Amino acid sequence: MSGNQLASLATIPQEIRDESHIVNLGPSHPAMHGTVRLLVALDGETVRDIDVEVGFLHRGFEKMVEAGTWTQAISYTDRLNYVSPLINNVGYVGLVEKMLGIEITERCKYARVFISEISRIADHLTATGAMSMELGGFTPFLWAMQAREEFYFLIEFITGARVTTSYTRVGGLRWDLPEGWQERYFAAEKTLLRLMADIEALLTRNRIFIDRCNDVGVISGEEALAWGFTGPCLRASGVDWDLRKHAPYLVYDRLDFDVVIGHKGDNYDRYLVRLEEIRQSVKIIRQVIRDIPDGPVNIDDYRIILPPKDDVYNSIEGMIAHFELIMKGIQVPPGEAYYAVEGGNGEVGFYAVSDGSGYPYRLHVRPPCFALMQGLRDMTIGGLLADIIPTFDTINMIGGEIDR
Repeated sequence: MSGNQLASLATIPQEIRDESHIVNLGPSHPAMHGTVRLLVALDGETVRDIDVEVGFLHRGFEKMVEAGTWTQAISYTDRLNYVSPLINNVGYVGLVEKMLGIEITERCKYARVFISEISRIADHLTATGAMSMELGGFTPFLWAMQAREEFYFLIEFITGARVTTSYTRVGGLRWDLPEGWQERYFAAEKTLLRLMADIEALLTRNRIFIDRCNDVGVISGEEALAWGFTGPCLRASGVDWDLRKHAPYLVYDRLDFDVVIGHKGDNYDRYLVRLEEIRQSVKIIRQVIRDIPDGPVNIDDYRIILPPKDDVYNSIEGMIAHFELIMKGIQVPPGEAYYAVEGGNGEVGFYAVSDGSGYPYRLHVRPPCFALMQGLRDMTIGGLLADIIPTFDTINMIGGEIDR
């Protein structure tokens, strides 16, 4: 047994170790993504204790961004929650804009809500499909992936990339929503609603699925709050908290949607909450398409936004502004700030310290999955070995944002 294994084993009480069979789940396990290891103490198939070890995907994100400009850090945020990267993009630039004290355009606010919600749909489809697959439901998984693929096509149409989007900019967007984006969305929505109906018809009232999910992976609202849960996992435990509603940003306070709440906080509740949140995202997007105004998506300030190429090539002022912004970066005033958005798995928060230069002095990310993984032990002790992976999937752990 390696030194790391012995260190993890030491977190399990000696009396339990002496009477249990110790099993490693991960990091070389199909469900662990190569990024997590669970050291499980078993009595037969019953989980007596579990040690959760993260950190296998550590890349030094928070330190790397200190070597680049505020704008260059945007591409790193794609690699946090890589299932819904656009939400990370929106959260990070919102932080820098808060530190600069600038107000983005109305069209940009609506556009950012749109890209956030299509990302949320893709994120929830991933979690729902993976959970079904771990319980033997491979067909619903394929349906979920088919629906998600339509939204990845839409994201690629808008941003030019499926996953590594880097679409937002401080003060706006890389470019405006392309012509025909509404029609492309409605085509994706039609496929989504059809496949969601198929998924629900096969799973929601399925006796086997209910037996495998009901009263499994239970965590109460009080326990979820104590562990720092946010997002669908917190709301599934009966806690009414959604940043879009209770600490609104962009234009969410102008939009009509419901906060979806569960009752017991088990795997079945988390499944139902995510499905209904997809419907609420559809409701939000329809309002955005109806209300989005015309106009620019970027602010008119060449200290923050790159000037048009015509100005760069044909005026000395445009050329100098372009050079200064590329070489020195956006000059963020000294200070610190925190800005959070509602991600696919909960509160995605960014905290930064500026020393007045064009480079972040310090950047810290508050990832929702890190708090969720803290609660996995309490959610699985007393359950069965076979229930660990489905419970793990209802958390929808994303290694990129945990290890940063």
